[in-house]
Order: sequence, then structure tokens, then C-alpha cells
Amino acid sequence: MQLLNFIKSQTNLPSKGIENTIELLNEDCTIPFISRYRKERTGNLDEVQIGDIVKFKAQFEELEKRKITILKALEEQDVLTFELKQKIETTTDLTTLEDIYLPFKKKRNTKAETARKNGLEPLAKIIMSQRATDIESIALKYLNNEVENEDAALEGARFIIAEWINERTDVRNNLRYQLEKFATINTKVVKTKIDDEKAQKFRDYFEWSESLNRCPSHRFLAILRAEKEGFIRLKVEIDDERAISKIEDRIINSNNSCSKQIKLAIQDAYKRLLFPALSNEILNISKEKADENAIQVFAKNLQQLLLGAPLGEKNILAIDPGFRTGCKVVCLNAQGGLEYNETIYPHAPKNDSIGAMKKINSLVDAYKIEAIAIGNGTASRETEQLIRKMRFNKDVDVFVVSEAGASIYSASKIARDEFPNYDVTVRGSVSIGRRLADPLAELVKIDAKSIGVGQYQHDVDQTKLKTSLDTVVESCVNSVGVNINTASVSLLSYVSGIGPKLAENIVNYRDENGAFSSRNEIKKVPRLGDKAFEQGAGFLRLKNAKNPLDDSAVHPESYALISKMAKDVNLNVADLIGNKEKLQQIKLENYCNQNIGLPTLKDIVKELEKPGLDPRQTAKVFTFNQNIRTINDLHEGQLLPGIVNNITNFGCFVDIGIKESGLVHVSNLADKFVSDVTEIVSLHQQVIVKVLEVDVARKRIQLSMKNIK
Repeated sequence: MQLLNFIKSQTNLPSKGIENTIELLNEDCTIPFISRYRKERTGNLDEVQIGDIVKFKAQFEELEKRKITILKALEEQDVLTFELKQKIETTTDLTTLEDIYLPFKKKRNTKAETARKNGLEPLAKIIMSQRATDIESIALKYLNNEVENEDAALEGARFIIAEWINERTDVRNNLRYQLEKFATINTKVVKTKIDDEKAQKFRDYFEWSESLNRCPSHRFLAILRAEKEGFIRLKVEIDDERAISKIEDRIINSNNSCSKQIKLAIQDAYKRLLFPALSNEILNISKEKADENAIQVFAKNLQQLLLGAPLGEKNILAIDPGFRTGCKVVCLNAQGGLEYNETIYPHAPKNDSIGAMKKINSLVDAYKIEAIAIGNGTASRETEQLIRKMRFNKDVDVFVVSEAGASIYSASKIARDEFPNYDVTVRGSVSIGRRLADPLAELVKIDAKSIGVGQYQHDVDQTKLKTSLDTVVESCVNSVGVNINTASVSLLSYVSGIGPKLAENIVNYRDENGAFSSRNEIKKVPRLGDKAFEQGAGFLRLKNAKNPLDDSAVHPESYALISKMAKDVNLNVADLIGNKEKLQQIKLENYCNQNIGLPTLKDIVKELEKPGLDPRQTAKVFTFNQNIRTINDLHEGQLLPGIVNNITNFGCFVDIGIKESGLVHVSNLADKFVSDVTEIVSLHQQVIVKVLEVDVARKRIQLSMKNIK
């Protein structure tokens, strides 16, 4: 099986696991379902390993599709030999495949093609034989109406030779090697743009030179963006003389008039054909690697953000702060429903802080508010300080919540459908409050690119970015599980096997018939067939269901097995759940069969010990330094509390409670060498940082986490 061998060569995973995973994928099974409920078939492969199989399966299929196209084209040209066909069929990468096809590719009217039409190919072959001692005299035999003299004949022959050299796989691969190992990227500022204000953020790259293979992905993407925006010009360079010499060593084996012509042809091939094409190729490869790196960082950040600590089902008062337009206040019930909204004006220009505090106090009492969520945008610090001054009749926790993407949500169709009678300001405040209660459930409504947890998200391959981020969202949603009686269409659409249309059908059914009473009732949803039920049921939860297993990660296909387990220890299922002592007494080997083995049985017991346990931590109260309001309040040596709000390959950014986030460079993260930033910090982690440097003019803050006790 070619596909199996291809994936195995790329992943080193066991053959049986790969083969069974491919079968499951071909049966329309999802990655979360396979990794959770088909461990015996895959050999206990995890989501990442199954994701790799999916990726390389797609690569193989793309390669095979291209092979079919090329073979068909060669057949039509009547040039497909047995050896050529075999060579194509055994090729395992696209670059080699395209090199094989290059000599046969239909070309536009090139210089070589014109020379062939002028009858100069025989002369080119004589030159390449390198046996003639007086090629100039021989060239005279090839003059005609289109070829006026000896120089024109030799030039035309050289064009043909240059094309042959360009099409040699060994020559191309050697130049690829040199570009990969020795290429440098060099930049120069476009002089007419040097004073452009937008160009200043790229000024480090106005005159820049660096080895391409050592250029970090974030810097490479920044340079490409600067070039795209017209601020700099970018060139790839290697030692041209060395590269040409390497080609000469492969081709020239004489020292006569033919070799002189070949030397000229090699120089032409290198400058006009080989270097332009392959330097672009290495740039594209470097871009793909940089994209992959940036997407990985984005995906890690997104996962941490989505799995951020939820406060849970609490009555929340949420505030979207503002100065001139006021602070938009909403009161949400424990299920996230909007109970009340109003605008207060505690700050300039109205400065009605007393009226605002009275209003908030009355709302806290009237709606039994347990927590207050404040957006971290404009006027956030001033609003937070106002709230912290207040004394309530009961304990009310105060949280500052990221607003990233809230404006995108509030203007979206999803928000309009949820709150058709309210404007964007009210919807934005609701989103802030719901993010505190359950970040995952709220953030899935926003395009992941807009959440603001990556760099250069608009510069990377958008298809690959979307695929990666969708996979992360799907993984997070299914790892937590979804309450089918409260989940939005957006959240349900990420459940394994469900998708947007079935999610809509589920919510419509729920609206028309009331809450679901069991997992089995889900089958009544229009167009939700056996396959969708198989894929999704284990990830859907029902609170207070008649069957307690419906509020767990146990799949319905295992219910009968658990009933047998309970019966064997003289308990009913409800009493077995949470009974750690009895569960530990069960001999799992007695329940193995051809479909269920020890990996799944261990998962079942773990789930029964704490059914429906949320893998996320709980939200913790956090307070910024109340004396720091702007960048001007900072000075070197200060120790400040902060929250990690973005992670990159070169460090992390920390929110210290002002408009500008500070950078903790990777070299200042720990008292040891750090190769992976995520080993030290995670998104939304609460940290203590030291101020190293403040550049007020450029609004840059350098921070450190080293040597802090």
C-alpha cells in the first residue's frame, strides 16, 4: 500500500495504527472520535499523531493527483517511456516530480525554442559533445535567413544548451543545496519611503543582511511584510562564482572552443533561468516554514486561550468601559442570559462617578451579582479603580477580561441573531461577561484570527491557518464537552460529527420541543443520522438526565458494558458512578472483547470516578498595580504583576494594566536557556515582571522574569 508506506516514512508510526486510522478516516470518523473512542484500533494514537496521518494522507493524495495529470500530458505528447513512467510513479515529493516533468513541459516562445525553429539544435548537440576543436567554422554551416552570422548561430545554440542545463535535475539539486546552506537575504530601504511613518516599525530592516537558514520565522515574516508594503527591497544572494564553478565541474570535460561556448551557456543558464527560479523557490520554502512556525505558535496560543479558566455559572455584571460614550453595563444570569442593560458615565467629560456607583450598587443587589467583568480596552483601569473603591453588601469578585475580537463578534450575524433588538455596544458587553463565565463557549463565535493571540496571522497561508485553527477549536470543544441544552449553534458546530447545519437543526429542535431528556433523543433531530450520533454523542452532555451516564464522556455504545460492571459489584449504575473504591476493585481484563480493550476500559473507569469533570482550571481574581496608569508611570527596576496576553517564538507579551503590553524576550524568561517559550509561560498566566527598559517615544517596554523571587 503506497499510502501506508508514504505516511510511515514521514511519521515512523506503527503500520497497523496508520492502516486502521486511514480506514476510520475513510469511514468519515473525526480526529476527536478516533483518538477518544477507537484506541484499540489505532494502537492508542493521540490527536497529534492522528492529525499527522491526516496531513500526510492529504499530501500523498495531492502528489498522486499531480502524477496522474503529468502522465496524461506525457501520453498526449507521445513521449512516455516505461522508464519515465516508473520514475514518476516512484517519486515521493512534488519538487522532484516537477523537475522530472520540466523538460517536457509546454513552454512559451522561449529563446531556446526560437533557436530550435531556426535549426540550431544540431549545433548545440555538437557543442555539448565537446569534441569539435573549431566550433566557429562549424557554426557557419547553420546560417540561414533567420541566422545571419556565426555569432548569431553560436548564441542560439547557447540558448538551447542553457535550457538543457536548466532542466538537469543534478544541477538544480546542487544549486538548491547551496541556496539552502549558504544563501543570505539582503534588504535595502526604498529611499522615497524612508520617512514614511508606517515604515518606522520596520526600520531595523532598512539595511539588513542575514543567513536565510538562520533567520527566525518571525523576523522573516516581518521582512516579507515590509517588502510587500513597499518599504524595502529584498534580494537573495549566494557566491555566484562558486555556484557557476560547481555547474562547470559537472558539465565541462574538455578545454577547447566547445568548452568556451558551454561556459557562456552556463553563465546564461545560471543568471537567466536557474538562479531566478530556484532563489524564488527557496524563498517560498522559507515562507512555508515560517508560516508553519507562526501557525503552530498561533495554534498553541489559541488552545490555551480557549481552555482558559471559566468562572462557571454565576450572575455576572459586565462593563464595556469608555470615556465620552460612557460605560455599557449589562447584567447576565447564571446561564448567560441578558437581564438588564444601561449606560453609565463615571468618567470625563461627564464625571458622574457618584451616580455610576449608586447604579452599580443597586444592580448588584437587584440581580444577585456574584462577579463583575470589566473589558480591558479604553478606560479599563479607571473603571476598575472605581469598582474596587466600592463596598458591596456581599462578596463580589472583580475581573479584567480581554476584549480582543469582541467588536468583531458584536457586529457579526451570530450576535445579531442572538440579540436582534440590541445594538453593538450591548452585544459587546454581553460578550465580555460571557467570556468570564465560559471563554470557550463565547470565543468559538469569533473568527479565530481576530482573537489576537498570534503574529502575522494575515501574512501566513490563510487556508493552512484556517485548517489548523479549526482543528484546535474542534479539539478544545470536544475535550471539554458541550451541554446540548444550553450550547449555541457556534459551539455545537464544532462537536465531532455535527457541523454547522446539524448544529442549527439541534437548536431549532430544542427551541420547538424543549430541553433534551436523553442522548438518545438527539436521534430525533432532523438529518442527524446514526453516523453523526456515533461521532458526536460522547461529547454531548445532559445535566440531570435520567441516565447519569448522559452527563459524562462515556460513549453510549459502552452503556451496556457499564451496566454489567455495576451488576457484577452489586450496584446500580448511579451508585457505581463516583464510587472510587468499587471502581478500583473491578478487574478490567474480564470485560475486554474484540472491540473494547484495556485503553478504553481505563478511560471509562477514570471518567466514572469523576464524570463530566471539566479539564480546565477555575478563574482566579487578579489585580494590577493601581499606581500604574500609563507608560509614563514606569521606571526601570519596578516589579509589577501582569498577565501573559500573547506568546511568540521570541518571547511573550505581558499586560501590566496599561495600553502598551511589555515584551519579555526569550533571553529574559528564566535563569536558564529557553528554546520553547511555552515551556515557561502559558497564555493568561499571572506573572510578576521586572521593568528593564522603557522607550516612551516608540511605546516599547522591555520586561524580565529572571531572578524574581
